[in-house]
Amino acid sequence: MAIKQRALEDTLWHVGRVRPEPMLPPIVGPAYGYRYRARLSVRHVPKKGGVLVGFHERGSSYVADMRECHVLPPSVAALLMPLRELVGGLSIRDRLPQVEVAQGETVLALVLRVLEPLSDDDRALLRAFGERHGVELWLQPKGPDSIEQFWTPGGGAASALHYTLQEFGVAMPFRPTDFTQVNHAINATLVGRAVRLLGVRAHARVAALFCGLGNFSLPLATLAREVVGIEGSATLVRRAQDNARAAGLGARTAFRVANLFELTPQAWAALGAFDRVLVDPPREGALAVAQALSAPGAARPRRVVYVSCNPATLARDAAVFVNEGGWRLRDAGVVNMFPHTSHVESIAVFEP
Repeated sequence: MAIKQRALEDTLWHVGRVRPEPMLPPIVGPAYGYRYRARLSVRHVPKKGGVLVGFHERGSSYVADMRECHVLPPSVAALLMPLRELVGGLSIRDRLPQVEVAQGETVLALVLRVLEPLSDDDRALLRAFGERHGVELWLQPKGPDSIEQFWTPGGGAASALHYTLQEFGVAMPFRPTDFTQVNHAINATLVGRAVRLLGVRAHARVAALFCGLGNFSLPLATLAREVVGIEGSATLVRRAQDNARAAGLGARTAFRVANLFELTPQAWAALGAFDRVLVDPPREGALAVAQALSAPGAARPRRVVYVSCNPATLARDAAVFVNEGGWRLRDAGVVNMFPHTSHVESIAVFEP
């Protein structure tokens, strides 16, 4: 963790010319069995004895001959060899390039990328596999939105895939190809720290930018008067609305579709004043957001918490907040979302 913290500090300084006043304690969690989301490549390689299911070898397109994996949950790792056998028995074994894994709190879902239709025998094999191992099976013939549920344990019609943010009493249903954090334990800790750092009070109006399914929006809504979640995907906005209603938070949340990569000061002003803002962008960062909040005359929230998966774009945006907008970088710290990797996630707090 010391290496990741130094990497964050160095990037903030060398890219953004900013330094946090103190560094926050790192967020750490389980080092093994943490990867609840994964994309496993599938390759039929007769020279290696049949079908391989696993991650790519480092710097290569070859699929590793994985027989066990300690970063996957045990329930998932135990399926590596059975999956080889399953795919090897399918008529489309050469047209099934990927299995996506989504482990929920009580359910494991597998999404099979199928480039050709399944035969009746293939379907029988899949049903037997799902029943034997107690997993949901989904088929993905095209893009991520094309997934269809094929098998549910017990014959249920609806997926039970979800995770729970226990500190806030919020359950988060999701589909197996939705973006969710791979490390559920770290995510729960991160959400709790972000909400506490934001300092939300009962009267507050809060914006959650790049809100996705509501990972931060719903916990914030348990505390604030109103949370406005903004996201570029209309599908995700509908899903976030559904999750808020299911959690009994529909009256305290509003969700809107907007391209935050093109946010202007005028569009930001049209949303009305916010007491607090939570920003959780993808790797591209939130440059337009930083510029809009730092524009001359902009109504500034009392605090911004920025959750980042890319230190370089965080540093770039921090430079806009601090060096152009006059904000103060109050705190920053690292989040060990991906143990045993060099990937650095982080969290930063800005005040005007």
